[in-house]
Amino acid sequence: MPQTWLPPDGVYRTSEVIKVSAGMFKVGEFRCPVADALKARGYQSAEFAPRRRERLEHFALGPFMAACDARVRTSDAAPHHARTRTALPHDALQVWSDHGLAMYDAAFPVDPERPLSEVPEPWTYRYRPSGPDLRNAVEYRLTVWGRCLASADGTFRELRLPVHRLNRNLPPEGFIAAAALVLAEGAPGPPPERVRIVEFALHDGRTRELFDGTRARALARYREHGPGALASLLDGQEYRPGAPCAECPYARVCPALRSAPGLLGIEATDRPRRTWSVTNGRNYRACPARDHMRRLHLPTADSVEREVTAERGRALHAYLADRHGHGSPRPCTVEVPEEWVPDGFELPDHERALGARLLRGHSAVCPLRCVKDVTDVRTEPRVVRHDTAADVVVIAVPDLLYRDADSWVWRETKTSAVDGRSNRPLLERYPQLALAVLLVARGDLGGTSTRARVELEVLRPSGADLEIIDPFAAANRTAAEQVLREMVTEWHGDDDYVPTPGPSCNRCEVARWCSASLAAGVPA
Repeated sequence: MPQTWLPPDGVYRTSEVIKVSAGMFKVGEFRCPVADALKARGYQSAEFAPRRRERLEHFALGPFMAACDARVRTSDAAPHHARTRTALPHDALQVWSDHGLAMYDAAFPVDPERPLSEVPEPWTYRYRPSGPDLRNAVEYRLTVWGRCLASADGTFRELRLPVHRLNRNLPPEGFIAAAALVLAEGAPGPPPERVRIVEFALHDGRTRELFDGTRARALARYREHGPGALASLLDGQEYRPGAPCAECPYARVCPALRSAPGLLGIEATDRPRRTWSVTNGRNYRACPARDHMRRLHLPTADSVEREVTAERGRALHAYLADRHGHGSPRPCTVEVPEEWVPDGFELPDHERALGARLLRGHSAVCPLRCVKDVTDVRTEPRVVRHDTAADVVVIAVPDLLYRDADSWVWRETKTSAVDGRSNRPLLERYPQLALAVLLVARGDLGGTSTRARVELEVLRPSGADLEIIDPFAAANRTAAEQVLREMVTEWHGDDDYVPTPGPSCNRCEVARWCSASLAAGVPA
């Protein structure tokens, strides 16, 4: 409830005007509810300090929007159109943006019967409470982001929402309702008779209509879904540390972002705050441009991303996460359902059979044999720490954390279709184990150190191997520190992400957008 909402220590309010962008109504790992509430309510951090900005653009839709803006500014219809500010795009981002612009033009040809033009100024809906407001606001403002168009007589408005790809699920009802309200009632301009909201995918040009109706229907849609969603947004109290922390102005005072100075073993000043995971590290080591493109979430090639071996591994992880994370903790058995493959995964028959065989082997080392209660198990938890010395937000997602007596154990699970073993040191082969060693050794997970450990479970056709790593052994900590330092040092100082084309381009899931790969003749 609004009466119980309290900001964290270390912030102060600068405005009595509440400003909400419709995008805030979307949920997921890339939004933090408390950060959205603080921003909407006009709070600033008392410990905010200017930071160096990235040299390259890190918003994948920014150059596309800027290109659309530039075309509007050259027309006589809207000479004062607002400009999208972007930094220098990476070559791959420019390729992606040019592709998106071509898809946009093909998806929205000019309709001679109802020609639309971009509006000079995006619409804003304003509401001023008639009496005392629970949030002490004198005005509420709602805005939308996207391509805003209208008919010449102002009776029709259309919002085109660029996305990478169309998701399987529709956006939240609160988002659609808020956008509909802005189109129906927002200024400048007279109220329209009809409004339309449509998503557009830059990847393939597909469109999806979210709303098309009269002004009255748009207002009814908001009355049904908007007020509750707005209250939840403005009164959000959930902290969600993760990717948004890199750009968050409240990170220095966030009570949920735990500090871990020196975790990565490097120190640096005057660098942009960034996020890092072992997956990022692997991508960067293979090719800096690949890491940059993955961070931009550019569409990947399904033929690579969903290759059968990788798909089998993800299906096994999903099955185990569901098995370990629901109901009372019961150890897995050799009884594996014939239809064990979770929804959303497609595997040929021989891979299904291999997966079932691997799962039967898991039963011999199932970690639920050690736990007593559901509170002793965390399936795929998000572990986020801020290395303040490097100003890097480190993100890890263990396959499983479980409690053995009073100690926490970090378990990673891998699968293999062969029984052969590698002689390469474990921490080098699986850098996530190196990160786990350092976090457990620092006592970062809580609990006692008596039985705290890191485990690697490898499921093979002949059975399961279980490797146990002592995080408190000096040799293991030294090796882990070296592995992480070698992965992050060059990346931390890189501002350009230059591609390194070679044989690996043939198996790169984002090669389509890389100008170096295209120049080298690698198939897109």
